[in-house]
Amino acid sequence: MSNNGFDENSEAARSQSDPAQLTQPKTASGWERSVLEQLAFATLAEQRARRRWGIFFKLATLAIIVTALWIGSGYNPGESDPVGAHTALIEIDGTIESGTVGSADSVVPALNRAYSDVNAVGVILRINSPGGSPVQAGIINDEIVRLRKAYPKKPLYVVVDEICASGGYYIAVAADKIFVNKASIVGSIGVLMEGFGFTGLMEKAGVERRLMTAGENKGFMDPFSPQSEKQKTYAQEMLDEVHRQFIDVVRQGRGKRLKETPETFSGLFWSGAKAVEIGLADGFGTVDTVARDEIKAEDIVDYTQHEGLSERLLKKFGGAVGTAAMASLWNSAKPSMK
Repeated sequence: MSNNGFDENSEAARSQSDPAQLTQPKTASGWERSVLEQLAFATLAEQRARRRWGIFFKLATLAIIVTALWIGSGYNPGESDPVGAHTALIEIDGTIESGTVGSADSVVPALNRAYSDVNAVGVILRINSPGGSPVQAGIINDEIVRLRKAYPKKPLYVVVDEICASGGYYIAVAADKIFVNKASIVGSIGVLMEGFGFTGLMEKAGVERRLMTAGENKGFMDPFSPQSEKQKTYAQEMLDEVHRQFIDVVRQGRGKRLKETPETFSGLFWSGAKAVEIGLADGFGTVDTVARDEIKAEDIVDYTQHEGLSERLLKKFGGAVGTAAMASLWNSAKPSMK
């Protein structure tokens, strides 16, 4: 203990006698220096690895953005390639509604491109649709009629895939000819307006509907309010009017080929084989056979205006969720060809 005490006192005395020693760093031993060097090298290696991964992720993100922009632009390398005489193909797949690939905004520009291309010797409109909006179908029908008059030497044929009903058939009758598969579904020449009424359920649940309107019929087709006979009569008259428009379009398009019966415009649909028999279609065929046998141009070029990446992403992730409820109410109140 005396030795330790002597050493401590001596060290303290030296420190007091030489204050400069307090500010001088002590030299690290060999193993401490080795550990510090290893830590320094490890830190540098980690920083380099972090920089490399950062560069990698930045390049990957840039590649994804470039690819997305390329796909979203709808670029098709074949469109810029020179093409000789060919058959132009336009597809309507799915419901015919505003904002879809079956809308007039998508189909009409494709029709105009196909007709204005001097190398497109004929047009095939392939339809696989249960119907949809009479407005969209009517716009497309009118445009086909106009283009056929403007380009009388360029035929347009409809090829039915699985189904061509209601609004789909409204479009099809504007063609020179309609070709089907014997098992296709064709027809459904009618109009509907659908919805639900919850008034009875609300009464049982004790729920009170508080709807304020300015206008006697502003709450027309509201599912939470009783429907009056006057409103039902008005809705039926409107449906009958649109139905008459549909019938006129079919008669004009099919002409003497149509073998009318009391059921022709009743909303029924038929197989492709029966549709040919009663004059709703002209024969059997596919895109390839019609291009080869009718148009005489086996090379087929797709003019369909496909959705871009942004539209597909919006639909996939619900870009219109905020308006879904209002759209549902409106869709239930408007006439539909389905």
